[in-house]
Amino acid sequence: MNFLKSTALGAVALGMSTTATLAADCTTKVGVLHSLSGTMAISETTLKDTMLMLVADQNEKGGLLGCELEAVVVDPASDWPLFAEKARELISVHEVDVIFGNWTSVSRKSVLPVIEELNGLLFYPVQYEGEESSKNVFYTGAAPNQQAIPATDYFLDELGVEKFALLGTDYVYPRTTNNILESYLKDKGIAPEDIFVNYTPFGHSDWSKIVADVVALGADGKKVGVISTINGDANIGFYKELAAAGISADDIPVVAFSVGEEELSGLDTSNLVGHLAAWNYFQSADTEANEEFIDKWKTLMGEERVTNDPMEAHYIGFNMWANAVEAAGTTDVDAVRTAMYGQKFPNLTGGTAEMLPNHHLAKPVLIGEIQEDGQFDIISATDPVPGDAWTDFLPESAVLVSDWKDLGCGMYDTSTSTCVQLKSNY
Repeated sequence: MNFLKSTALGAVALGMSTTATLAADCTTKVGVLHSLSGTMAISETTLKDTMLMLVADQNEKGGLLGCELEAVVVDPASDWPLFAEKARELISVHEVDVIFGNWTSVSRKSVLPVIEELNGLLFYPVQYEGEESSKNVFYTGAAPNQQAIPATDYFLDELGVEKFALLGTDYVYPRTTNNILESYLKDKGIAPEDIFVNYTPFGHSDWSKIVADVVALGADGKKVGVISTINGDANIGFYKELAAAGISADDIPVVAFSVGEEELSGLDTSNLVGHLAAWNYFQSADTEANEEFIDKWKTLMGEERVTNDPMEAHYIGFNMWANAVEAAGTTDVDAVRTAMYGQKFPNLTGGTAEMLPNHHLAKPVLIGEIQEDGQFDIISATDPVPGDAWTDFLPESAVLVSDWKDLGCGMYDTSTSTCVQLKSNY
């Protein structure tokens, strides 16, 4: 990044807009809570840059309610307890009006009690395991029924996968997602012994035994597929080991839920062609809106920088929040929350995202195939799918609904017609 680009982003971070029409005596503060160091920096730094770009764009349009936006950036450093401390700092010290942030579910779970205690507002942009619905969080990434379940169906119906290796990083998102998928696969007739589950720590680097175990799973000739909830820089070692073992997508296909264009940009993808990812957005989506978004991003950040799904989630969430603030005439959290219900904004892939009363979006599900240039060929796309906070594939969750608009409850038990306390996934 050259000096001018660095200076432009720094100016946004400090709230120094060049838009002369903004009022000098009012500022709306936007908290940016993403890891800029540690194992998750490979994924989250781009989201920080995305927020700075979005704040700059809004200031170019005149800010919000005549006030300039200021991005307040902190670094929780891939340290889950530090996320809670930084969230408290953003709300209590910096007095931000909203927070955009987090990647891992363990970091979101760390922040959740702080956000609820202080009545803050968090926009969470990454796919997650569901099984949660807070009145203080809008979940703009995919729920399991918008990513994990459709990807599994693709393996079953299109690729004929008969045995499944569920490989994940050892924290709440992979464990809960895999619990859901194990139940779903068994309902689909997959035998328990044909499901291999393995978890590794953040930053794990030695994948030789695990890859060997996956290969051994298919010793009987049955088709094996890998469903990956591996997060962060551990993905680099995993894909390198696959290539070193001579495993192609034709042999054992992998569909990843946390690998997008940003993660692939650091890899030699020549041996990864044909492996898959499931998201709601890919840079390769051929729409005018996406072309404009990509051009703006590359002009600001450099031609080598790519776009990805969580960036689109921040793009949608930020614009919905800005529209809700204008509709409410205030940045007050309770008023903005009410104005968020039914908010619509165009997806970069085409069509329109809509915010539902359960604080999730209705979005299309896309499956992409890795190409040699690190981009994805979109091979499957659905109509918009409403995000479901509570899965239908765990008995204790199947009876639950979330409706903050009419029921005022994120965990309404339809079997007892009562609103119950949100359970913990720990």
